[in-house]
Amino acid sequence: MVLDAQPLENSTLMKKLLILSDGRPGHLNQSIAFAKYVNAAYDVIPVKFRSKWAKGVSFVLDRMHFYTDLLHISSPLPDVTYDGVVSTGSDTYYLNKFLSKKLHARSITMMLPRGYRYDFDLIFAQSHDAPPLKENIVQLPANFAYIEPKGIYLATKPSIGIVIGGSNRYFTLTKEKLKAQLDLIVRHYQGYEIAVTTSPRTPKEIERLVKSYRFDYAVIFSENPVNPIADFLEQCSDVFITADSTSMISEAVSWGNANVEILPLEYQGENKFTRFSASLEKEGYLHRFDGTFKQCNRKIDFLQYIPKELL
Repeated sequence: MVLDAQPLENSTLMKKLLILSDGRPGHLNQSIAFAKYVNAAYDVIPVKFRSKWAKGVSFVLDRMHFYTDLLHISSPLPDVTYDGVVSTGSDTYYLNKFLSKKLHARSITMMLPRGYRYDFDLIFAQSHDAPPLKENIVQLPANFAYIEPKGIYLATKPSIGIVIGGSNRYFTLTKEKLKAQLDLIVRHYQGYEIAVTTSPRTPKEIERLVKSYRFDYAVIFSENPVNPIADFLEQCSDVFITADSTSMISEAVSWGNANVEILPLEYQGENKFTRFSASLEKEGYLHRFDGTFKQCNRKIDFLQYIPKELL
């Protein structure tokens, strides 16, 4: 099916949303968080481009104001009415435009849709991505996050939490640096219950390091794929998070009363992750761990960034 660009009706309240997922939990969670904040029901359908070539073509067609669903593989749509199409991630933005036009629904993205025209009905963009000043772009200090404790972790006494990610194209998580950081934390918090979780990207070498400490509570994600981070934020006085994940950091600075400490990793030059942490530190949401410990538990209220007519 092919659609030409057509003006959309501006609906207001979001009662039912269609969420497009590229398969990345950190992206999907942002879209779901928006749905929860506006108290809307939602359906999630997985989508992906048929090929890298198809993705490249989508940029060209978007500049031509020409939209088709032939470039993607996706599940059939439920036969219901939607008030908005919400998506996060570059594999979803072109199809978002197609479907929002087809369904006469608002098009909403939870990150800056680089490479595509910024003519979505509503764009939430993180400040560290330096978005342009436009009426339809709302700048955020962090990724949208909606926290719901799950009762996976239950503290038995005063506790702290440690969240360990992994390397990415910006950061390198090394055993030596992490061990030095963990040694300082363990020494400082003697008498506290220490709860630790790894993530899907944590390498085996780091998992072995975590096991060597015999922490009071430890989740090795490759062996037990659960996510206790929300419980850490609810119950721990301090939560330490490696610097590689904007999603995990965004969760920590948006809910609970825990002080947030970011564990620096090896990196080459400034990048969007370091700018992200630096900006949040400047506003008092977190402290980048330097061997000292600081009280930083200011939290972001994401509701204030949602246009009032949608609530």
